[in-house]
Amino acid sequence: MTMENLFRLVDQDQDFFQRKWTLVNGPVIVGAGPSGLATAACLKEQGVPFVVLERTDCIASLWQKRTYDRLKLHLPKQFCQLPKLPFPEDFPEYPTKRQFIDYLESYAKHFDINPKFNECVQSARYDETSGFWRVKTIVTSGSNKTEFEYVCRSLVVATGENAECVLPDIEGLSEFGGEVIHACDYKSGEKFKGQKVLVVGCGNSGMEVSLDLCNHNASPSMVVRSSVHVLPREIFGKSTFELAVLMMKWLPLWLVDKLMLILAWLVLGNIEKYGLKRPSTGPLELKNTKGKTPVLDIGALEKIRSGDINVVPGIKRFSRGQVELVNGEKLYIDSVVLATGYRSNVPSWLQEGEFFSKNGYPKASFPHGWKGKAGLYAAGFTRRGLSGASSDAMRIAQDIAQVFKDETKQLRMRTVARHRRCISLSQF
Repeated sequence: MTMENLFRLVDQDQDFFQRKWTLVNGPVIVGAGPSGLATAACLKEQGVPFVVLERTDCIASLWQKRTYDRLKLHLPKQFCQLPKLPFPEDFPEYPTKRQFIDYLESYAKHFDINPKFNECVQSARYDETSGFWRVKTIVTSGSNKTEFEYVCRSLVVATGENAECVLPDIEGLSEFGGEVIHACDYKSGEKFKGQKVLVVGCGNSGMEVSLDLCNHNASPSMVVRSSVHVLPREIFGKSTFELAVLMMKWLPLWLVDKLMLILAWLVLGNIEKYGLKRPSTGPLELKNTKGKTPVLDIGALEKIRSGDINVVPGIKRFSRGQVELVNGEKLYIDSVVLATGYRSNVPSWLQEGEFFSKNGYPKASFPHGWKGKAGLYAAGFTRRGLSGASSDAMRIAQDIAQVFKDETKQLRMRTVARHRRCISLSQF
């Protein structure tokens, strides 16, 4: 059946054999971050072959190339480990960036996952005539670039929620004159020592960058344009996230949200007087419906209280060496860090409009957003972090493995039937 479909593909594309291509006896996984690695490991356990494509030269490029030095996992390690292999016991409860990268590299080695690096997917589309996915890539080797194509029965999109950084269009920013970087290029506050730095954004990255700048004797002003939930990372010695998960087993979400906010008030006090207004929607409901993660405080709030971090409202415009805020206030600043988040890049290469929406996320909400039609899957788009990616990976691998085993069984049966016919004909 596969060969017949392949012949159909060749018939309709006369230039097919003029390009470099390969037929993959299993899924193609796009992305070698935690979601792609987890899916590959689960497929390996099921005995299903696969190919992992990665546009950069390493696994987990977001963690290795686009995160600041002081970063640690925001959640306890038991909620961040990937399937089939826990973190080493000697790792702390909140592993560092370097420890998490080491864990991912040992994970890939343990399951013998060998991605094809420097291979950027240009397009992927399903060919209805042949029943194959056609994944076209550009392979970079030094200064040489080569086009290649993978032909496969199933495609796993594992490029994640944070594939591309979001760069806002702010009036006058090009005229500012000082250094302007996205948080993905921020490593440490060392180079900003003594500077007045505007941090645009108040999520976990914005808060941590502001804290890091303080610790390196810079003077950060943090733009808080909209409401934000700030929760303590721990409540009375217990992980806030772990406490929420525990309560969710027994209580409805709305009640857990109310209890979390009461506990946060007991630990942090009233944060609105510092310019941090809470949304009307609870933190867990907001995360589930909008994907907006609450900030888990690890020290920034103390710096805000002391005035070391200056909280300011939205930006009206930039000009040479200064910024004007929406309240009319003007600040003289030396540098700008855009902690304005990330987005999915799926719409730029996946030629499909039924499963994924225009924002690059599956249209179906969790837990139904892992499987589309015609062998299309999505790993790591749950807005539920690493635990959500692990859940996707296990479901995807189980589903693909069942299809793979059924097709292998049918192929064996056809082979046996042909063999028997040959024996019968040879007797005449």
